[in-house]
Amino acid sequence: MIRMSLAEIATVVGGRLNWATGEEMVTGTVEFDSREVGPGGLFVAVPGERVDGHDFATSAVAAGAVAVLAARPVGAPAVLVPPASHAHTRSVALTGDVDGSGAAVLAGLGELARAVAERLSGQGLTVVSVTGSSGKTSTKDLLTQVLEPMGPTVAPPGSFNNELGHPWTVLRADEATRLLILELSARGPGHIAALCATAPPRIGVVLNVGTAHLGEFGSQAEIARTKGELVEALPADGLAVLNADDKLVAAMVTRTRARAVLVGRGENADVRAVDVAVDEEARARFRLVCAAGEIMVRLRLHGEHHVNNALAVAAVAMELGAGLDDVAGRLSAAGQLSGRRMEVITRADGVTVVNDAYNANPDSMAAALRSLSAMASSGRRTWAVLGMMSELGKASDTAHEQIGRLVAELCIERLVVVGEQARAILAGVDGQTKRAATCAPDVDAVVALLKAEARPGDIILIKASKSFAFWRIAEELVAREDRR
Repeated sequence: MIRMSLAEIATVVGGRLNWATGEEMVTGTVEFDSREVGPGGLFVAVPGERVDGHDFATSAVAAGAVAVLAARPVGAPAVLVPPASHAHTRSVALTGDVDGSGAAVLAGLGELARAVAERLSGQGLTVVSVTGSSGKTSTKDLLTQVLEPMGPTVAPPGSFNNELGHPWTVLRADEATRLLILELSARGPGHIAALCATAPPRIGVVLNVGTAHLGEFGSQAEIARTKGELVEALPADGLAVLNADDKLVAAMVTRTRARAVLVGRGENADVRAVDVAVDEEARARFRLVCAAGEIMVRLRLHGEHHVNNALAVAAVAMELGAGLDDVAGRLSAAGQLSGRRMEVITRADGVTVVNDAYNANPDSMAAALRSLSAMASSGRRTWAVLGMMSELGKASDTAHEQIGRLVAELCIERLVVVGEQARAILAGVDGQTKRAATCAPDVDAVVALLKAEARPGDIILIKASKSFAFWRIAEELVAREDRR
């Protein structure tokens, strides 16, 4: 973070000092985990479901924190935020489902991040924001690797994309940072607009409008309206990078003052992929065609769905001044940064485990199954170990049945449905697939089944919504000594 005095921070968040003069300087990082606090840092006391950050304030200061951003006195130097009812509306839009002190602290954190982003934007910082129903983290990781050679870059680890992770990421930037890459998620209307108010983007990328969180939004049209809040936040001299292959995204061109670049496989795309093919590990190669010319790109990432993500990254990089050769080279060299997303591990005995268990929605589930099918082109036996896709509301049974139909269509040889919540998948498969399908009660039963029946050469896809922690299956199947 940029250097700031406690007096400045108190003014920014509309708070007051407690056990502090205001002259103390924050010179280190801002952290909400007391174990990560170092000398000169600021500790953010966030109340959680199991623990309250206020209880760790004194230990954070003992570890070197200058002060604590808190909702109440903590027996240590602190900036006390105002009650949530007095917090700035930009932050309240995100914290409306958090009670009391939690909402107040998150609102204060958001205001601090907004002030830092505003100051740094005046010093040459470019904010690049990414949203979409799926693919946000993978695209953010690609952006990070392609843009880092262009200047000091800050991006969130994993999926830090909400009212806590977003401002925390913004506050990693300092005067040397040239590029700030942010991932934006939403649980309802107004959330993306609020995140954009915290760190106004100059470049916005909208990947797709799917059915993730359909139960919370109510309709796909409402999801599209919310994702489009990103392009509405762009300035007139900004850039909106839109997926031409998704009609709901392409239509967002009318909602922005910024210049729009369409990316995709169709003839209407400004940055286009042609001659797309995948190898035996579902890694895509394609010819990238744009106004600057055309060039081959060979991705290391597993899954054809990464093609459109790569096109979006190419459009951003060229907007920032990268040449076509550099873009293709960096895309082709980029690897996986965030775990549990199409993480392919082959054991010494030849069994391949595809750990895509970080999260799941109908679009990402379908993409993973198609990748599994592509990997089986060499005749290897395929397993799909699938759990429930959460937050789909009334569309849940239909969405799970559609996944079952896709399993049958792709000729996946073995299907393991885990948990009663996911049983609707079985309703979608045909008779032949059902004969090779199993419904397992829990993770332990799946692990036992796979250890007993998987054979050399098999490919096992593991996927479900995050709350089910299906990555435990992959971790059980692939011990460190089994990796190759």
